[in-house]
Amino acid sequence: MKFFEKVYQVVQSIPYGKVMSYGQIAEILGNKRMSRQVGWALHVNPSPDLIPCYRVVNRFGEVSKAFAFGGENRQRELLETEGIIFDKKGRVKPCFFV
Repeated sequence: MKFFEKVYQVVQSIPYGKVMSYGQIAEILGNKRMSRQVGWALHVNPSPDLIPCYRVVNRFGEVSKAFAFGGENRQRELLETEGIIFDKKGRVKPCFFV
């Protein structure tokens, strides 16, 4: 299985109402230094309806300013519809991380 396919498999396993960071996914796949490649994989997500890339945030719990499927506001909206709460700095609260 190719790297991007592995990324999509991990992202599909993120439970409803939870998030993971790019680095967490990279570490699961065996190399925590590949978080940027995880980001690239999600940016070209071939099936955004099936692969919930909006559940992936940076290590600080911030949404992507370059979210490919509607921008940062759309990513936050999608997370909030799942009950995810952001703090005053716009970061996902730690209790929502897998």
